[in-house]
Amino acid sequence: MSSIEKRNIGEFEPKILALVCTYCTYTAADMAGSARIQYPSTVRIVKYLCTGKVDVLHILKAFEAGADAVFVSGCEPGDCHFLEGNLRATERVEYTKGLLDEIGLGGRRLEMYYIGASDAQLFAEAVKEMTARAIELGPNPLRGKAEMKDTAEMVAA
Repeated sequence: MSSIEKRNIGEFEPKILALVCTYCTYTAADMAGSARIQYPSTVRIVKYLCTGKVDVLHILKAFEAGADAVFVSGCEPGDCHFLEGNLRATERVEYTKGLLDEIGLGGRRLEMYYIGASDAQLFAEAVKEMTARAIELGPNPLRGKAEMKDTAEMVAA
């Protein structure tokens, strides 16, 4: 994040966790880095073999650990390497959004994206969108209680 962006948001620098599939979104993120596509440094990536393995508890643990926003990103609909993993992830994300609304954190802190392996620009846009959303929503109220841990610790159950 540039110094200009930091000045615009003050001292609050959001922490975004991206739970991504290895075949599509992780490849797009890697390609974005190789192509030097600019996006905020607010994101931390956790790679899954398939987003179908992302559990509701993984997402809730990320918020408990202090993430200001989380996004799950998998293969485009119809292109999942494990047939329906991204569809299962979509259902879990929608369910978790409802839980977040019920407990007062807000479902807008969570989003599902479908990013193909060649869509490096789309990955960068997803990070920018979630960063802007986190800035709009403000810090995670749980963040002060538990500083954001290493991403591996966040999703370890």
